[in-house]
Amino acid sequence: MRAAGYFRETSGSQPLAEQSRAFLDFCRQNGYEAAATFLDPAAGDDCTGYRQLIEFLKQRPDRGFTVVVIPSLTSLGSDLWEAARRYFQLASLGVKVMCLEDGTDPESTLLSLWAEKKGERLGQKVQAAMRRKAVKGEVLGRPPFGYRVGPRRRLEIVPEEAAVVRYIFRLYLRDGLGIRLIARRLNEEGMRTHRDGLWSMVTVRDILRNRSYLGTYSRFGVRVPASHPALISSDDFRRVQERLSSRRQEKAKRQTSLFLLSGLAYCGYCDNKMIGVSRRQRWRRRDGSEKWAEYRYYQCESRTNRSLCDYHTRRAAQLEEEVRQALLGNNSSAVVAVPKAGDDAALLKEAEARCRRLRGRLRRLDKRLEEYMNEAARGRLSGERMRSLGVDVAAEGLSLEESLAEAERFVKQQASAAERQQQKERALARLKDEWDHLAPLEQQSLLGELVERVVVWDDRIRVLLHL
Repeated sequence: MRAAGYFRETSGSQPLAEQSRAFLDFCRQNGYEAAATFLDPAAGDDCTGYRQLIEFLKQRPDRGFTVVVIPSLTSLGSDLWEAARRYFQLASLGVKVMCLEDGTDPESTLLSLWAEKKGERLGQKVQAAMRRKAVKGEVLGRPPFGYRVGPRRRLEIVPEEAAVVRYIFRLYLRDGLGIRLIARRLNEEGMRTHRDGLWSMVTVRDILRNRSYLGTYSRFGVRVPASHPALISSDDFRRVQERLSSRRQEKAKRQTSLFLLSGLAYCGYCDNKMIGVSRRQRWRRRDGSEKWAEYRYYQCESRTNRSLCDYHTRRAAQLEEEVRQALLGNNSSAVVAVPKAGDDAALLKEAEARCRRLRGRLRRLDKRLEEYMNEAARGRLSGERMRSLGVDVAAEGLSLEESLAEAERFVKQQASAAERQQQKERALARLKDEWDHLAPLEQQSLLGELVERVVVWDDRIRVLLHL
């Protein structure tokens, strides 16, 4: 499991250096690999560090194995509302959030503080009642895969699902399959998740780590052993955890490599995004010395996470250079200009109107999230239902924020046809003359100025332009 730290300079908080040291100590104590840290100042609208954290997480295909560590809930925002919005945004990306203060997920603290802020004591009473039920082993919320809620609010085995759980543990422990291959096997054999969906690396990983299959019920910090029938023996569960931990420890620490076409490359066969993948291979030579090499390539996300689509991959350096050469005119048949209708003034007016619509949709989403939190504070929504709704709203909000940022950039950059042409000429000149001297982030930004998307097949590409 990797950990990313996020810190802000708030009144009364420790200096950033001390917060960073506390983060590293927390990682060592819990067996996490410290992947990155992100910082923001206390005051003002500068949230560069948080935006960098979001982009860092979006680019990681293994973000289901990443935890975001914060000093406390207040570190997420300048006020409770901002902290709530950001908490659910992080949760929507599939990562866990943990506080340095007590090593727990701050969700229950968030809802309690929200209820207190709204003057609602009912939410706290409901939480206390739910905790008392948890002590008795009574099920709260959705049961884990393999179980259903019985008449006494205890977990009961669902035989067909329980067989899948045991199958997953057997494939991992006895057959030696990795998590990705297990997800592929389940999908190929027509098995489905709780919600009748496809299996992914994250859903398989969560089952392998779920202590509910030992017969232990855990909720609201309460752990009740032998509260329901176990599906997995304690010895098998322990061996699975040891193997999961050993695989994390075997991975050498490496600097994150930037894939220049992240967010731009799409599979030409299924139209899903292609993501950057790095692989390291070690081998021993005849003279006994050890060698290693790193391979970087783009692979269809459908294939990576769910073993769908076919095995379509392209070497990263080769694909990035092929796109660059196409932009320079060395493969003009691969370049397609995205048509823009209307004159410049009409185009700019339409873009400004789109910005207003996106801001309105974001305000409505914020209002929905606030309503859900109010309902949870009054005890009308369970914590699990609140989380599900909050994550859905936050995921839509992140997508809208990305679209708004792109639209605002378009408005600033596209004031006139002459300016657009000059911008294109400057970008192409830098692409030709300065490419080898630019930092990877600058190269990625330069491609983003020119390219709408890159459609990738095994033997060809199509580059769609912004301009």
